[in-house]
Amino acid sequence: MSVDVLTFGLNHVSAPVSVRERVSMPLDVLRPALDGLKSAFGSSVREAAILSTCNRTEIYCAAEPHVSDKIPAWLADFNRVESGSLQPHLYRYQQNEAVRHAFRVASGLDSMVLGEPQILGQMKDAVRAANEAGALGTLLHQLFQRTFSVAKEVRSQTAIGAHSVSMAAAAVRLAERVFGDMTQTNVLFVGAGEMIELCATHFAALKPRTMVVANRTIERADVLASRFTAKTMKLTDLPDRLADFDVIVSCTASSLPILGLGMVERATRSRRHKPMVMIDLAVPRDIETEVGRLADVYLYSVDDLGRMVQSGTDARRAAVVQAEAIIETRVQNFMHWLQNRQIVPAIVDIHQAADQVRQAELEKAMRLLARGEAPEAVLEQLAHSLTQKYMHGPLAALNRSEDTEREQLLNLLPRLLPRAERRR
Repeated sequence: MSVDVLTFGLNHVSAPVSVRERVSMPLDVLRPALDGLKSAFGSSVREAAILSTCNRTEIYCAAEPHVSDKIPAWLADFNRVESGSLQPHLYRYQQNEAVRHAFRVASGLDSMVLGEPQILGQMKDAVRAANEAGALGTLLHQLFQRTFSVAKEVRSQTAIGAHSVSMAAAAVRLAERVFGDMTQTNVLFVGAGEMIELCATHFAALKPRTMVVANRTIERADVLASRFTAKTMKLTDLPDRLADFDVIVSCTASSLPILGLGMVERATRSRRHKPMVMIDLAVPRDIETEVGRLADVYLYSVDDLGRMVQSGTDARRAAVVQAEAIIETRVQNFMHWLQNRQIVPAIVDIHQAADQVRQAELEKAMRLLARGEAPEAVLEQLAHSLTQKYMHGPLAALNRSEDTEREQLLNLLPRLLPRAERRR
């Protein structure tokens, strides 16, 4: 049974954050998900990897074509989501389209922020998780190695990332719209991951009055806070201290909201309705959506920031054209490798059949020599027998053929039969 490269998923273009958060899978869920995928489909799914970020959840697999219609239903079932509500947001790609999609994702062409570099690291994490789960094989290993190589080529040969506006910079702009001078603001970061670190870097440049990092693991919060001379606090202190902050940026891996409507409502009353900017970069979301209804709270989701950074420029469009050209060439190269790989079993069969003929004729020649036959006669018979067996298949096929088939064989034979080497 043939194996195809298949990709299934949804992203910030095909689905809103309210849908994406329902199928989001943190790193510690990837292995159970991959095990579940293999359990559901057995050998029909030979290899698989799952990429899940705040902007996308995607399944890459080497699988038999007939499972193409079944994997979306498995994705919904694994995440306990009604299949009908997920289906309109899903895309699926096969063979060269799946390869092209992987190359575009890693290169930052399919990102909410054009050219952003974080996705490449996230894809490497996904591949590492798949490898540790024993879900990778030759095909996907080759695909992802080439994917990383293409991403490096695109970033080194084009200006794809030079003109991008990061999500972190967009978060600062939103806060500045409300408060103007940031030097009088108190900023709270909830979480201590890569996105929070980027945001802290941008906010620190504006020298707010205080910066505080709250994280479930206080040691990790201390490491991040030390880089920006910030303070730290425990997540359990949030209800009592939330009112102290003008700007809250949250991005954790929590599966449930950390900041609920009641907690924020109490904070706004304590602040005597002084404005509060809340930026939720997490998927699933850290801040309950109902918070956005409060009159004094400016709540922004990851999708809101994405819309801010999607404005195009001529320089960025030119870089995209260059990047797409590089990707197209590399897609063709990979598909050529894949097609050659698919004929390997046939080549192995030909070699094995030829070796069986060689062994049989060699044993016959050895018996003749053991009986005292002249070596010259034995060699002549060996060469004749090998030639006859070599020619039998093509000649028999030619004799049985008619019309179009015969014409095709006549055109192929000169390419299949060896030519005698010229004597010097």
